[in-house]
Amino acid sequence: MTDVAARTTRIRTRKATALTGLVACGLALLLITGLVLRLGDIIDWNLIVLLLLVSGAITIAATKAATQAPIGLGLTIVLLGALALRLLVLTKGPLFSDDIYRYVWDGMVQGAGINPYRLVPADAALASLRDTVIFPNINRADYATTIYPPVAQAFFFAVTRFGASITAMRLALIGCEIVTLLVLLDLLHRCGKPVTLATAYAWHPLPVWEIANNGHVDALMMMLIMIGAWLAVHHRRIAAGVAMALGVLVKPYAIAALAACWRPWDWRLPLVVLAVGIACYIPYLDAGRDVFGFLFTGYLHEEGFRSGDGFWFVHAARVLLSDVPGLLALYLALAAATIGALALRIAFTADDLPQQTTRNIATLLLTTLFFLSPNYPWYFLVVVPFISLGGGAPAWTISVGAFLLYLTYPDYGARFLIWKGVISGAFLVAVLVTLFRTGPFGRPQGVLRWTR
Repeated sequence: MTDVAARTTRIRTRKATALTGLVACGLALLLITGLVLRLGDIIDWNLIVLLLLVSGAITIAATKAATQAPIGLGLTIVLLGALALRLLVLTKGPLFSDDIYRYVWDGMVQGAGINPYRLVPADAALASLRDTVIFPNINRADYATTIYPPVAQAFFFAVTRFGASITAMRLALIGCEIVTLLVLLDLLHRCGKPVTLATAYAWHPLPVWEIANNGHVDALMMMLIMIGAWLAVHHRRIAAGVAMALGVLVKPYAIAALAACWRPWDWRLPLVVLAVGIACYIPYLDAGRDVFGFLFTGYLHEEGFRSGDGFWFVHAARVLLSDVPGLLALYLALAAATIGALALRIAFTADDLPQQTTRNIATLLLTTLFFLSPNYPWYFLVVVPFISLGGGAPAWTISVGAFLLYLTYPDYGARFLIWKGVISGAFLVAVLVTLFRTGPFGRPQGVLRWTR
C-alpha cells in the first residue's frame, strides 16, 4: 500500500511539474513574441531571428512538458496559449512579408468581375479599385499578374466578400488553422498519441508569425492537406486525393503528398485529380495562355529556378566547382527519381494504418522540401502539423531552422550559401541519423523522433 501511495505521489508530482513547465513556456513565448513585435519597427534581423529560434526551442520543451501534463488541463492551456499568441501578433501589421496585400487585391479584382490573371495591379483599367492601404503595398504591382492558383483565388474572393482588409484575410487564415488543429487532434487520438502533442503546432512560431501575422495562404493549403490526411486515415482515398488536389491548387509544392493516397494500378485517383484541376481552372480560362499568371512569365526566373541558383545544392556546387555542364538537369533528375522512388515504395508497401499513413505523408513532404530548398520560411509551414504525426527531428529542424532564411533575403551571396547550407545540412543530418537508428519506417517514441 505504501508503494502504491508513493507511486501515486510521484505521478502527481511529475504531472504538476510538467504543468508548471508548460505554463512557464507559454509565458516565455508570449514575452518573446511581444519583444519581436517591438523590434519589428527597428528591423534588427539578427536579433529577431535569434528570438524566433529561441521560440522554437521553447516550443520543443513545451511539447515535451505537455505530453506529461494532465491531458484535459494541459490541452486547455495549449489552446488558450495558441489563441493568445495569435491575437497578440494580430495587433501589428505584417512584419516580414507583404504577400497578403496581393491576396486582398485579387479578391477585390474578382469582386469587380475581372480575371486577376489578365491585368497587373497598376493597369489603368483597375484604377477604380485602388485605395490608400492595399494597392500601395502590393509587390510587383507594375509588371506581374497574380501567381496564385484558382483555389487560392476562390478563397481570396470569398474572404473579401466579408471584408477587403488584411485583418479579414488573416482572421480567415486563422480559421483555416482552427480546422487544421481540430483535424490534428483527431489524428493524434486515432494514432494512439496524447492529444497534447498538438502543442508542436499550436505554439510553433512558424504558423504564429507566418499565418497570424504575415497572413500566408499556405494556411489554406495546409488545412486541405490535413483534411486529405484525415480522409486517408479513414480509408477514403479518392476523397483524400480530392482534398489534397485542392491544396495543390493553392500551393503546388504539396503535390508529392498525393502519392500517399494512391494504390498501384488504381487509375481512379489520377483521373479524379485531373478532373478537379480542370474544373478549378475553368472560371479563369478567358485569360488564355496567361492563366498560370506570373509563375512561368517571371517568378521562376526571379527566384532562380530556371537558372538553377534557386536550388541551394546547385548554387553551392557552381560556387565550389565552377559551372558544371548539365548540373541543373542532373539535380532535377536526381530529385525526381528520389521522390518518385519514395512515392512508389509507399504506394506498394503501405499498410493503411493511421500511424503509417500520416508518417508517409510527412516523409513525402519533407523530402520534396529538402530538394526544393525554398528561399522563404513560410514554405515549410505544411510540415509543422506533421511534427507530432511522423515528422519528428527532421520536421523540427527544417521548420524552426527556416527562420534563418530571413538572414539571406535579399542577398543571395555568401550569407545565402552559409545559412541555406546550415538549414539543408542540419536537415540532412537529422534525416540520416533517424534512418540509421531506426530504418526508413522504424518505431521509436518521443517528441524529437519519427513518432509512431
